[in-house]
Amino acid sequence: MQEPLILGIESTCDETGIGLVRGCELLVDRTATSMDQYARYGGIIPEIASRAHLESFLPTLEAALDEARVSLDEVDAIAVAAGPGLVGSLTVGICAAKALASSLDKPLYGVNHVIGHLAVDKLADGPLPEPFIGLVVSGGHSNILLVEDIATNIVELGGTLDDAAGEAFDKVGRLLDLPYPGGPHVDRLSQSGDRDAIRFPRGLSAGKDKERHKYDFSFSGLKTAVARYVEGAHERGETIHAENVCAGFSEAINDSLTSKAVRAALDTGCDTIVVGGGFSANSRLRSLLSQRADAAGITVRMPPLRFCTDNGAQIAALGSELVRAGVEPSDWDFSPDSAMPLTQTSMLPRGKGGSH
Repeated sequence: MQEPLILGIESTCDETGIGLVRGCELLVDRTATSMDQYARYGGIIPEIASRAHLESFLPTLEAALDEARVSLDEVDAIAVAAGPGLVGSLTVGICAAKALASSLDKPLYGVNHVIGHLAVDKLADGPLPEPFIGLVVSGGHSNILLVEDIATNIVELGGTLDDAAGEAFDKVGRLLDLPYPGGPHVDRLSQSGDRDAIRFPRGLSAGKDKERHKYDFSFSGLKTAVARYVEGAHERGETIHAENVCAGFSEAINDSLTSKAVRAALDTGCDTIVVGGGFSANSRLRSLLSQRADAAGITVRMPPLRFCTDNGAQIAALGSELVRAGVEPSDWDFSPDSAMPLTQTSMLPRGKGGSH
């Protein structure tokens, strides 16, 4: 018997994504992005992003259906990102999903976009283990999760107290006058720098903080340390070796992320860490986590780079997990939740803990 065909719709920020997933099989993943429009602003403009979703949705949907050679009538359920994300962008995707689900008389699931970054790994590496440690490094999130069942049971062990890793990378990119978005450029420069040339601080890694916040992160002080280093060098008339600054900064971030993720796996008895989110494309995160996990006897699963950015496949993958687990579809009147908690996988119906 064939597994259900799930249509996933992603519109949390600047990517309009459509994915079609059947079990662990990806039929198609199509994405339209408005990223190029923001370079001159140095950041996302929500109104522009919302309009871009409106313009891109139907062409992207039609292209995805054509590529997969399926019709809308063949879809068994529809999943759409309900949060976290930009309210305007989320609203476009949710309205489109409701219109499709209503016209096709199909169940609708409003799902957690961030948890989708973990679920998408099943499309590359097969069924997700239970339990596992989820290291979420996506946009405004740097979190460690204990995932007993990705559809029904997620416990947040820790997260960032201020900046997320990706945010910190972009801010350091601006400090060094790198093009927008700065994160990929910082990563690229760090690969040619000396990681030991500049020792930047690791937040929450000493004294009482080491135990009190053993699964938490803090990168704001690190960002400030980089700013002071750059300002001091300018004042002294010294040449700033950007590649060494990037390498030292990158090492500080990834030292914290990887050491705490491995510790969480060992403390909880999990033998697998699944990484998800845009920052999971970072080269040093991938190499350092693999190295440390291997030494601890822990398996690391990281999706291919094409699944690191926001995409419809991750929403469809999470939707398929909800259908597998028998989770009830969302009510029709759910609204976007820009601060959707990571312990909430979907918008449950009223009386089941849902949010409206």
